[in-house]
Amino acid sequence: MTTAFPEGLISQLSLALVLLDSELKVRYANPAAESFLEQSLNQLQGQELRKLFLQSSIETQRLVNALRDRDSFSDSEVQLIFADGRHSLADVTVSSIEKQGQPLLLLEIKKIDHLRRISQENQQWAQQQAARELVRGLAHEIKNPLGGLRGAAQLLEKQLDDPELREFTGLIIEQADRLRNLVDRLLGPNKPPNFQWHNLHKVLEKIRTLLSLDEIADVQLVRDYDPSIPELWIDEEKIQQAVLNIARNAVQVLEGKGVIRFITRIERQVTIHGKRYPLCAQIKIIDNGPGIPERLKDTLFYPMVTGKQDGTGLGLSIAQNLIDHHRGKIEVESWPGHTEFTIYLPIDKKEPNL
Repeated sequence: MTTAFPEGLISQLSLALVLLDSELKVRYANPAAESFLEQSLNQLQGQELRKLFLQSSIETQRLVNALRDRDSFSDSEVQLIFADGRHSLADVTVSSIEKQGQPLLLLEIKKIDHLRRISQENQQWAQQQAARELVRGLAHEIKNPLGGLRGAAQLLEKQLDDPELREFTGLIIEQADRLRNLVDRLLGPNKPPNFQWHNLHKVLEKIRTLLSLDEIADVQLVRDYDPSIPELWIDEEKIQQAVLNIARNAVQVLEGKGVIRFITRIERQVTIHGKRYPLCAQIKIIDNGPGIPERLKDTLFYPMVTGKQDGTGLGLSIAQNLIDHHRGKIEVESWPGHTEFTIYLPIDKKEPNL
């Protein structure tokens, strides 16, 4: 299909549009495309498409065929990896057009990261709530007979004179206590939250200090704070534990060498579990490790899910539970060389009714 398409019109559209010549070099990009690609038109003109995107799920040959055959096609949920390492998900439509007798390709790019994230967040939130209720029910069912088992072992121990037999009852008690501790962790915090006004950066500095006391070898801890963030209505201990759980995971995956960055910003108009907040504090914990395995991404916050051989799979589940108590949420993006956990906490002007 061949059609004329004036640049004056596409410059007015909010959809990101890019014109490519017969060598798949950028001929024109409208302002929306400049914003999407984070480059000006002067920088983009003449650049090869393959240099803009290190990787794309649309094959170059498909674009060449569309140009040759004067054809069009659409592809949904296209994964785009930029030269600067950014990732984006988009719906892409490719059309063959003509300008002054020359065949060109028009790329229409609609970014869908935000819409997909909201859909995934709602779905995962429902699944996680169901999983949490299931775990709580199982935990209570385990705790009741466990107490009786431990009590019977203690009574039996008192009746035994043989030290070797008492050793077995001691083992029963020890393993019962270990299992009870695990169940308590599954059930989550048993203390009511202690909300007060706190400086977020003082909490993060305590976490950096705690991490530096661990054996972190050549792991660098870098901070990039926004000093304009006001005090937050939070439980300092619980926020500290949530961030620490995420940061310690990052230390472990880096295996002694890498960088962990703590970044804070103010984010406006954030939707958290269906409710919109005018202002939120944003905490990013970013590492340059190998990334999260694809098989774990959808179940990352579920209890007992872990990619570590000796892990319990409770750290991230507990972190999310603690952030939920603060009306917040945790998002994660990950690819090889970059894992980014983002925590959102509402900024209140007065004590909220929790």
